[in-house]
Amino acid sequence: MIATFAGLAFLAMQSTPPEAAWTWTLYADEARVALANEVPDSPNLRFTLECEPASGVARVAFYGGAAETGMARVTAGEASAVTEATAERGAFKLALRTDHPVFAAFAASGRLTAAVGDHRRAVEVPRPHLAKLRRFTELCSG
Repeated sequence: MIATFAGLAFLAMQSTPPEAAWTWTLYADEARVALANEVPDSPNLRFTLECEPASGVARVAFYGGAAETGMARVTAGEASAVTEATAERGAFKLALRTDHPVFAAFAASGRLTAAVGDHRRAVEVPRPHLAKLRRFTELCSG
């Protein structure tokens, strides 16, 4: 019984990476640009931004927690927008134009909030990683 509990505790520790393992990574090639809050070389994701280069549209995904669908109110700083949110493979997803004031405020501050009904999701890109967010915006803008 103790061995079983110890084994479950070990698996639980493995499934929750330590905070120091998380980072922000920018991926870019001619077909796709992505900014991910992830544990590198693992399936662990908290947040992603994706686009086709110069498309002008960023696909936003929040991972973990409830994945609600419906109309989402998205805010960054004083700017806000309403867009449709979907739930796909355990993620809460929406799209934003990179030239919208909400995205500009997000790129400036690193803070973005999305809410569907009473469910609210937020992300904050730490100051040392804001250059990656701004580069993502530059590469995606059409």
